[in-house]
Amino acid sequence: MDITVVIPLLNEDESLSELEAWIRRVMQKHGFSYEVLMVDDGSTDNSWKVIQGLTELNPNVKGIKFRRNYGKAAALHTGFQDAQGDVVITMDADLQDSPDEIPELYRMIMEDGYDLVSGWKKERHDPLSKTIPTKLYNGVTRLMTGIKLNDMNCGLKAYKNELVKTIEVYGEMHRYIPVIAKWAGFKNIGEKVVQHQARKFGVTKFGSLARFIRGPLDLLSIVFVGRFGKRPMHFFGSIGSIMFVVGFGLFFYLGASKLWSLYNGVVAKNIADISWFYLALTSMLIGTMLFCTGFLAEMVSRNSPHRNAYLIETKIGIKENNHAHH
Repeated sequence: MDITVVIPLLNEDESLSELEAWIRRVMQKHGFSYEVLMVDDGSTDNSWKVIQGLTELNPNVKGIKFRRNYGKAAALHTGFQDAQGDVVITMDADLQDSPDEIPELYRMIMEDGYDLVSGWKKERHDPLSKTIPTKLYNGVTRLMTGIKLNDMNCGLKAYKNELVKTIEVYGEMHRYIPVIAKWAGFKNIGEKVVQHQARKFGVTKFGSLARFIRGPLDLLSIVFVGRFGKRPMHFFGSIGSIMFVVGFGLFFYLGASKLWSLYNGVVAKNIADISWFYLALTSMLIGTMLFCTGFLAEMVSRNSPHRNAYLIETKIGIKENNHAHH
């Protein structure tokens, strides 16, 4: 199969039929073999009914319905597990991403050899409350990761199938898939300027205050996990050892000076009255704790179970044996 289009959605019943028809037109025009995976992330409107209707209308449309709302990362991860196309394309369900971009994205992966191509909405039709934080995010992410993308969080992206089967996306980490891909060894990351349509139906599901707090935390954890996920002892153990050695050295120095004073018959201050003593003690304690943290993290990372298990109510058109996680 050439292409899998993964569409995570929440309460988008008004736009789904139009989106499916648009994708179908593009696929037929270019002669692609394809599937469209619509992942309903616990919608409370008629989204699932619409998806059921679309699967009857077009056998290339398949549906996955979560029992409750887990978030966009969960929907993407589940779609990725079931994707069969050589190229996997993600797009939002709100008609702001144009299916007309699909052929060129497919070509960039298959012919230009990119592992991942991210869309860049150069001209946006969004309110300032959405565009300013996005610019800020992208700037910080570029700085911290060295990945030169203008729009890290664009919903329209294309991936090699191998990439989506390799990476794990959870929490709010769908924003940083290029970063996760880079740490997984997929370095050939490209960008394509894409059209951005104004939202036609409904309201945006993003932009809450919580998102602006969680985003940077997730970025920090990705950068940390990318560097030390397989060897947490290198991070905690190094800092812990340095702090312990500094504390012990200080402790040793204070003890030696006390003994030297006694040996020379000089009345010296009680060690417990010297502030350096407490600094040395604290440094040794924190060093030991960090070392133990590194050791425990090492044990956990070697024995961690799958963190991506979501309750799926029903699936349409998907063979169960595709699914390793459920």
